[in-house]
Amino acid sequence: MPAQPPAAVAAVPPNVIQIERLLTRISYLTGRSRQHERLMAETGLSVDRASVAILRHIAESEPIRPGVLAVRLSVEASHVTRQLRQLENAGYVIRIPDPDDRRAQRIQITEAGLAAFGRIREVGRRGIETALDDWSREDLRRLADLFNRLVDDFVAHGESAIDTRPAG
Repeated sequence: MPAQPPAAVAAVPPNVIQIERLLTRISYLTGRSRQHERLMAETGLSVDRASVAILRHIAESEPIRPGVLAVRLSVEASHVTRQLRQLENAGYVIRIPDPDDRRAQRIQITEAGLAAFGRIREVGRRGIETALDDWSREDLRRLADLFNRLVDDFVAHGESAIDTRPAG
């Protein structure tokens, strides 16, 4: 007989359990290596998955310190340093002086990096468009609205402190 879930888990509403499973599945499907290989083939680029995530973040922000980037991506600083070295070698990012601290540096995307990111974004958007091709405009609008709400709520609740005290 399988182990019974703790009472706290059993109290989770079925819809929340389903949403968690679906978000996990979406994350898996979009992060698969086969998906990444297809993306690289269609863009004509050779960037690993972790570097794509970093390039995306840098492209959508102001020049940023590597340590801040690591915190925002929830990864170790050494991981970001390795990926940044690859992106620098490819000519996609450069290091610039931090105007607030002359000892520090920030990472800035280059024109080549913007072009690469543009190709990645375009191919990714076409893939989503193809997958959702038979959805009505109203369903797409509702999905976008709900995703916006979900992200806003995740951000708002992610900032609150986690209570690690045992229940009881």
